[in-house]
Amino acid sequence: MGQVKMSSLVRSVGTIGGLTAVSRVFGFVRDMLVARLLGAGLAADAWQLAFTLPNTFRRLFAEGAFSVAFVPMYTRALHGDGGEEAADKFAGDVLGVFVCVLFGFTALCLIAMPGIVWLLAREYQDVPGKFELSVHLSRLTFPYLGLVSLVAMLSGLLNARSRFGPGAFVPVLLNVVLIGGVLTGAWLRGPGGSDATVAWALAAALSMAGVLQLLYLILATRRAGVRLKVTMPRFTPEVKRLGLLILPATFGAGIYQISQLVDTFFATSLPQGSLTLLKLADRLNQMPLGIFGIALGTAILPMLARHIQSGDTREAQRLQGNAIEMATLLCLPSAVALAICAEAFTAGIFQGGRMTLEDTRVMGAIVTALVAGLPAYVLIKVLQPAFFSREDMRTPVWVAAGALSVNIALNFWVVPRYGIVGLAGATAFTAWLNVIGLYLVLQLRGWFSMTGKLAGRIARQIAATAVMAGVLTFLAPRMEPLWTGGALARVGSLASLVAAGGAAFFAAAFVFGALDKDLIAQLRRRRPARPVNLSE
Repeated sequence: MGQVKMSSLVRSVGTIGGLTAVSRVFGFVRDMLVARLLGAGLAADAWQLAFTLPNTFRRLFAEGAFSVAFVPMYTRALHGDGGEEAADKFAGDVLGVFVCVLFGFTALCLIAMPGIVWLLAREYQDVPGKFELSVHLSRLTFPYLGLVSLVAMLSGLLNARSRFGPGAFVPVLLNVVLIGGVLTGAWLRGPGGSDATVAWALAAALSMAGVLQLLYLILATRRAGVRLKVTMPRFTPEVKRLGLLILPATFGAGIYQISQLVDTFFATSLPQGSLTLLKLADRLNQMPLGIFGIALGTAILPMLARHIQSGDTREAQRLQGNAIEMATLLCLPSAVALAICAEAFTAGIFQGGRMTLEDTRVMGAIVTALVAGLPAYVLIKVLQPAFFSREDMRTPVWVAAGALSVNIALNFWVVPRYGIVGLAGATAFTAWLNVIGLYLVLQLRGWFSMTGKLAGRIARQIAATAVMAGVLTFLAPRMEPLWTGGALARVGSLASLVAAGGAAFFAAAFVFGALDKDLIAQLRRRRPARPVNLSE
């Protein structure tokens, strides 16, 4: 049975992670174009702020708090006595309230946008036109929050049915539309035009992408046999319970997103371009985080909820251990490789046009600081579902509150001394504090504990990562002339570093016994994903 559960987890993570990887590739194309066309200047900072606001609230409320509270309740209704009928009724009641809340919140934020921008970036007022452009762009992008929040709800419905593909595909639509937007903006700007034209085109494209994403998910839910009706808002007992769970989950599931807002506040107080460099550097950090962390967290939540609902705590612990092993296997080498090759990736991907070599060097230092916390960011995604699947939203709140408090205090000390790099380092450090706190509580409650077998596997992974680090430390300086050369030289040098690092890690992992044979067997079978039921 354990192998079947591992197979289900691997297939689900593979589906989500594979489509997320496609989205990240398109996202890098988008960011490369933005970097070259806008550089790290006034319009670039204004766009990054306007893009950050709806996306942070999206991850915090829709994909964070709402999903972790909604999915277990919907799963319980779906697999309970009422079956499909009870699940559809619950989802319909939630949708009626959700639409009204989203409409009201969006309208309020549009009115209050000058105040919101002032709270996050009051220093922008010192640069003529920067504050005003930020407000206008943010008003244009913010409706995306409402659209993508509905997308997140529909994705949750499908995830509870083990249909992870559509929800993982919608970010691809976002990036394709944004690429079209930046190209359109570049065409409208023409030679010698204003950079603000490109930023306006990007902002408009973001809201258009939200419309397309919602239409796609509506069709996907209909194909899955889900029939939802938007009714008048009704605060049924289940809807009220969901609301009570969402409030603490907003903080507990969203520590990374709240930290992003805190980082945005501090970054806007630094020299012009700092926010843009931080956000572009975080794209590299988000690549493995999005592919592995979000995929694991999304896949494990409904599975844990089913095991806990049926009283199968042994399988719940086994699933949690499998997820941690997969997280460290994928993230430890990713973090070390990005730290060693940070400048290679930032220069090779972003340098050109209005993005200078000095900009990418600073960006490389930011990447190195950020990825120090990459395994922690992913482990948070893996550990929190152990609480959420039991409808315990309070504990992650207290753990997150402690980590965030330390983060803010550190920022006041490190930012004046170490600037944007210190800001990134503080975020990484407090992410590890969050992981330690979550694990200690899980162990004390008997919900999960590190076994000797799992600890031994992680130790072998660390040894394999050390071998890879040695190879990359030797190769990276020798390839420096290539990653700042022409397009083919850049692609070739980065591909060579990735291939060499990957080969070194997996060869060493095989020799050291860091790879789980059952896991590798599941990865090699490539069987199509199928829904997981309680009888598995």
